[in-house]
Amino acid sequence: MMPNIDPSGEGTSAPPPRPQLSRYESQKRRDWNTFGQYLQNQRPAVALPQCNYSHVLDFMRYLDQFGKTKVHIHGCVFFGQPDPVGPCTCPLKQAWGSLDALMGRLRAAYEENGGAPETNPFANGAIRVYLRDVRDSQATARGIPYKKKKRKRKKNSEGVASNFHQMQSSGI
Repeated sequence: MMPNIDPSGEGTSAPPPRPQLSRYESQKRRDWNTFGQYLQNQRPAVALPQCNYSHVLDFMRYLDQFGKTKVHIHGCVFFGQPDPVGPCTCPLKQAWGSLDALMGRLRAAYEENGGAPETNPFANGAIRVYLRDVRDSQATARGIPYKKKKRKRKKNSEGVASNFHQMQSSGI
């Protein structure tokens, strides 16, 4: 029996190669699949269209068990100390920055997978409040207040900081 030969020289069974995804896109896809699996493992299982912000909050709390950031509790002798000198039994949790980045990727993935921006559970105000509480409690537990980073302005060729909004308001 003769094998099926494609006259173009390309195999008929090989799928076309997909473009290489960026690290961000790969992580976003992995996060989306993980969240979908989390919903499927709920009892009863939750379909993505029925997902709401409470499922997202539960997912973030679930992820704490895999965290690597020591968050000292109020009774701990190291509470409020930025550099503790010894071990303690305080829990490990997900770092605020990791959760914040995760929610950003999932917010984008939700809309890329057909979800409407106005129903995006990852963009719900309760998620922002939860993330702010996590950030503040972790900063307090470490004794380091959170300070928002200021964006650096780009300088033009004369070394003067340019500002798009200043140019707009001056009528340029």
